[in-house]
Amino acid sequence: MIRGWYTGASGMAAQQVRLDAIANNLANVDTDGYKRDVAVHKAFAQLLLRRMDDDGVVLHALGSGDYAPMIGKLGTGVETNELFTEFEQGALKGTDSDFDIALDGKGWLCIQTPYGERYTRNGSFILGKEGYLETKEGYPVLGENGPIYVKANNFQVDKDGRVWVNADYLEDPEALVGREDNEWANPMLLDRLKIVDFELDRFIAKQGSSMWKDTELSGPARVMEGEARPTVLQGFTEASNVNPITEMVRMIEVNRAYEANQKSIQTEDASLGKLINEVAKL
Repeated sequence: MIRGWYTGASGMAAQQVRLDAIANNLANVDTDGYKRDVAVHKAFAQLLLRRMDDDGVVLHALGSGDYAPMIGKLGTGVETNELFTEFEQGALKGTDSDFDIALDGKGWLCIQTPYGERYTRNGSFILGKEGYLETKEGYPVLGENGPIYVKANNFQVDKDGRVWVNADYLEDPEALVGREDNEWANPMLLDRLKIVDFELDRFIAKQGSSMWKDTELSGPARVMEGEARPTVLQGFTEASNVNPITEMVRMIEVNRAYEANQKSIQTEDASLGKLINEVAKL
């Protein structure tokens, strides 16, 4: 009976981890570039039940013998194995900002932080006070030659991630007054967005603020080239891949499973109490 307590308790602990993951997914349903987490569980090693009072050797069909033949297995509950991240792409949302960038396909944008290079799918950027393209936390977005220095209404990003500026603006800031973006007469290539991937991207680690870091298991970041590069879309952001309806259904399932494990512990406790208080009297 004591073993039943531990089995039920392990189930409750596993469902608690699953509930925390679902709650975090729901909290980030509107976070651009967020990838949902899924709690993965595994069973503890099963115990083999054997008859311990058999007399002599029991011969099996295959010719082997055993003094204590196995009569079955006993499960001992579950434990959380890992929090697995689903990297399925979210929907692309059009915005009115030239500073928003989305990746259509596999890949990661590079961000410069005080803790080293980090990676994100959240392309909701702003123009920093010093003229650099930055995240909302103030970290510069990296091109292949370093942080990207731009001016408002004076840059365009093509589908390959190349950042173009109007050379006329650099010589005469008034040159663009009253002109449309497609009237650029002297475009100049400034840089190309640094887009990377990993050998095993499932092992990259979340760092908060929609950013990730590489690990020993994921391998170092590799700059993507050629057809492997995703399509870059200016004026778009990638929504989270969380489906709130699905997450709510899973939350109900977790609550029911948690209650079932709780009731099993209460049943075991009542049975043990009856054994001690009533059977022992006999």
